[in-house]
Amino acid sequence: MHYADYKTILSPQNGMNLYRGCSHGCIYCDSRSSCYQINHDFEDIEIKRNAPMILENQLRRKRKPCMVGTGAMCDPYIHMEEELQITRQCLALIERYGFGLAIQTKSSRILRDLDLLKAINEKTKCVVQMTLTTYDEDLCRKVEPCVSTTLERFHVLEVMRSHGIPTVVWLSPILPFINDTEENLRGLLDYCIQAKVRGILCFGFGMTLREGNREYFYAQLDRIFPGMKQKYIRAFGSSYVCNSPNHHHLMAVFKDVCEKNGILWKPDDVFAYLHAFESKDHQLSLF
Repeated sequence: MHYADYKTILSPQNGMNLYRGCSHGCIYCDSRSSCYQINHDFEDIEIKRNAPMILENQLRRKRKPCMVGTGAMCDPYIHMEEELQITRQCLALIERYGFGLAIQTKSSRILRDLDLLKAINEKTKCVVQMTLTTYDEDLCRKVEPCVSTTLERFHVLEVMRSHGIPTVVWLSPILPFINDTEENLRGLLDYCIQAKVRGILCFGFGMTLREGNREYFYAQLDRIFPGMKQKYIRAFGSSYVCNSPNHHHLMAVFKDVCEKNGILWKPDDVFAYLHAFESKDHQLSLF
């Protein structure tokens, strides 16, 4: 790991990434793409020096509280968070200043901070977003080797449900010819139904590949699934969007299950929910 100096933590859209790079080893990670200009080894994590202090200064300058998002680019619960506790320090500031939180992860390490998540949710809204891609545990360990398995993430969703903390699942990516089956989809949706998730974000059944990401993904395919890289090249060439041949069928199943179970599935609806700040202050009426 190494440190770098930054002047800001929050983006103009109130998102924050406390780390640059990741140690989870997911073979498909889009954050490896060259367009993000991570100019160091992806596993050599860059840590934003004095991140909690910078965040506090930015929160103080906000005219009114809002939802703060984290984890869109780099997971806030990578392995070194256990020791550094930068994410925990920042959650404590979000709670102290009365802001909402929409936090995204693949790691059960988030359970360490359950006390802060509950405290935030008592004041406003705390939404835990969990990425699920692969119902089969053995396959999960191949494509997401250094992070909590899908069953462990489902357990996190259940814990959040039991404490009244709303959850959203990111059903992405679904890898063509690897986990793009109806069996896989229905297994993941069953987890979502049991956990009573508020919404599921799905942008189609497939994945994206671009410079930086593509080279790493193909190298992992050669290692784990011999011959699969050639199948991708024949099917997609150098395309950015790589949709599963089963896309239309899987999307029909997805929409049907979500609508029958009252789960938000349209991306605009899910994002509107994630971005909407809610105050739970109990004030006595004058009447």
